[in-house]
Amino acid sequence: MAIVTSAAARAAARPPSGGEATRLLLYRNYLAYRRAWYIFASGFLEPVLYLFSIGVGVGALITGFEFNGETIPYAEFVAPGMLAASAMNGTLMDSTFNFFFKLKYNKLFDQMLATPLTTMDIARGELSWSLLRGGIYSAGFLVIMVAMDLVSSWWAVLVVPAALLIGLAFGGICMALTTWMRSWQDFEYITLATMPMFLFSATFFPITAFPEWLRWVVEITPLYRGVVLCRELTTGALSWGSAVSVVYLVAMGLIGLAVVRRRLDKLLLT
Repeated sequence: MAIVTSAAARAAARPPSGGEATRLLLYRNYLAYRRAWYIFASGFLEPVLYLFSIGVGVGALITGFEFNGETIPYAEFVAPGMLAASAMNGTLMDSTFNFFFKLKYNKLFDQMLATPLTTMDIARGELSWSLLRGGIYSAGFLVIMVAMDLVSSWWAVLVVPAALLIGLAFGGICMALTTWMRSWQDFEYITLATMPMFLFSATFFPITAFPEWLRWVVEITPLYRGVVLCRELTTGALSWGSAVSVVYLVAMGLIGLAVVRRRLDKLLLT
């Protein structure tokens, strides 16, 4: 008992470090989800069903596409796109709807700020949880790809870290945008943005199918950078574009995280 009391006294005497705060918030979210794991896992199914219906079904009618100078079967072309979409979906739920509920209705962040936690701790912890969810979805999807023989390179071991970068970009930006949301109806804008990205980010067909002006628009979207990065890793057709994608996704995530902290300061501390 004395040991526990001593540990509690030390914790109260100093603010937790960034790593400690992140672990505390991850554990809190784990406790909240542990009895609703089926809700946590449900978002994994949509990309898998797309893979079977489009990648395998339509793939029987299409010979394949050329990617970075190599011709690959259609299912092998689509699968990395679905994996990137799985990372996006896993991150979106927690960085938008759940984040908004905690901020506006549950007032959970107000309660956290009554402790030594800071707004940066909250932003970092919530982003880490959304990354964890997206990473689990992507890892499960990669196992399915390997079982279906849709992976042709050992570079695929880096697909899960690449999926975490996709989650970092979407999680940071979406959390930042969510701080400006006024009601649940505003989330229609999220769907309005993510659905076209899902359909047109070279997920189902090469970007060369677009006219030149539209191609440039697609290439600056985060999902396109994620799709291309995952496709390069699973096929082994790496290029300098891989490094561009990594830098782009990291930059978007860090910018979003900085905006979230500033917005939480304004909303909760003033």
